[in-house]
Formats: sequence, C-alpha cells, structure tokens
Amino acid sequence: MSDKDDNKNNRHNKLANIAFGAAVEQPSSHSPVEQLIAQIDATAQIDDEGNEYWFARDLQKILGYSKWANFLEVIEKGRVACLGSGHDPNHHFADVSKMVSIGSGADRGIEDIALSRYACYLVAQNGDPRKQPIAFAQTYFAIQARRQELKEQEEAEYTPLSEDERRVLLRDEIKEHNKNLASAAKNAGVKEGVDFAVFQTHGYKGLYGGLDVQSIRRRKGLKKTQQILDHMGSTELAANLFRATQTEEKLRRDNIKGKDAANKTHFDVGAKVRQTIREIGGDMPETLPAAEDVKKIERRLNKAQSQIDKKDS
Repeated sequence: MSDKDDNKNNRHNKLANIAFGAAVEQPSSHSPVEQLIAQIDATAQIDDEGNEYWFARDLQKILGYSKWANFLEVIEKGRVACLGSGHDPNHHFADVSKMVSIGSGADRGIEDIALSRYACYLVAQNGDPRKQPIAFAQTYFAIQARRQELKEQEEAEYTPLSEDERRVLLRDEIKEHNKNLASAAKNAGVKEGVDFAVFQTHGYKGLYGGLDVQSIRRRKGLKKTQQILDHMGSTELAANLFRATQTEEKLRRDNIKGKDAANKTHFDVGAKVRQTIREIGGDMPETLPAAEDVKKIERRLNKAQSQIDKKDS
C-alpha cells in the first residue's frame, strides 16, 4: 500500500470515528463507512471554475433514499435552511436536466439538481437520522463544508503585499541568504574578506551585464555610501535573491572547490538569471531606477503597525 493510500485510509478512519464513535475504530476497506466515503468522493463533479458539486440523484442513492419524491422533500428542507442562514439557495441548489439511457439506444431527459458542498451538508442535516448513511454524511459534509468556509474566509481576507512591504520582505530574505551564500563560498575556498568581495562582484557582473558594484551605483545615481541592495525595487531584489540562492545551491550540490571556480559559478548563475529575464521580456536590472532607502520604509511600516496595535489594544 502506498503512502497516499495510507493517508487516505487514516483520513477516512478519523472521519468514521467522529461519525460513529468507538463503535467504528478501525473500519476495513469493505466496511459500509469506507464504501460510503468512496461513493461520496467518486460522485463529486468539478465545474469549469474548479468547484465541487454533486448531482442530487447520485446523492439520493448514497444516502439511502429509494424514491426521488421522498428525497426531493429533504432537498426542499435544505433550500429553506439555506435561505434561513442568509445564503441564496440559487447559488447552492441549481435545477438541471440531463439525458439518461432507457435502452435500445433511446434517451430521455430527467430533472436533477446540482448541489454545492454546502447544499449537500444541508440535505444531510435534514435527512432521516435513522438512516446510517445520513448519520455519517452529516459529519462528512459538516467537516468538508467547514474547511471550504475557512478557505473562502482566508481568500476574502487576503490582502496583496504593497511594493514597500515586498521590498522589506525581500531585503530581509537577501540578508539571510547572503549569510548562507558566504558559508557556501567559504567551503569552496573563498576564505578572506577581500576574496568574498571579489566573489560577490562576479555575481553582480553576471547579472548586470558586466557591471561591478561601483558601476551599478553610478548607473543608478547612488552615492558611494549607499548600499545598492537597499535601493532596489522588489523586482530587482527578487532577481538578486534568486541569484544568491541558486549560487549557494550549485556551490554545495556540485561541490565546487577553489576561488576561481566559485567566482565563475557565481558569474554563470548571475548571467543565467539575466538571460531568463531577457527571454521573458523583462527589464534589465541595471535599467531599473533606484528606489527609496528600504530602511526608511521599514521604519515607516513599523511605526504604522505600532499605531494599529495601539488602537486594537
């Protein structure tokens, strides 16, 4: 049995225990509970936007209803509950018609209902509790519906980072990865401070079309005392972060030894990043304008966050 199968069985076992308690501690793959889960998973449909839904006639059989008319009564209760909870039933209970074969190559249309996961949960909640499939489905769809609610809530609350926030985040990342890069370079034979400065210059030359640090600074109109990384926008910082991480990885993976080999590796990785930028139609890093000192931005963001925290406290 594969790890994927083990994980699936563990998930099913936990759900079964929630639904039935200690009475079903280790259901076999042929138990009613396992079969019910498999049926529910197997009958799920996916629309063009990637949302799951179920056909009511499929769910009818799974939940143990032999007559469509009886199941329709349960569905109607679900619609009422949906409306009462403040949701639009039309978004969760969609009337559809589909063709089914009646033999001899003939088809006929039958009414059906496309149910969202939330609708399935409401149907199960309003079903006959004496039916064992209903008892389990209530738990199954409750858990799954709650997961979907949390996912939607997270998506609704998600706010993309501003350019300032991206810059601060990326600058901090580069600080950390430059430490790792320095360690990898040291292992390769870049021991002295001046050697590491040369090593770094090779990386910049690869990425910036042959320009060294001083040339980049002049190109961007920065003073000698200003750190070029502190005045990069998020796009340029991201390119340099990729250069640093990939150089570190290659030095370690290929067990590069010697200062010259390390310098060449850094240059080659920088040049490869530059080539990729060119191939996708991006602006060359040396042409990007200098940005406000990231340290000032960080102080400003921290001050704003402190004011927010004071208001919330």
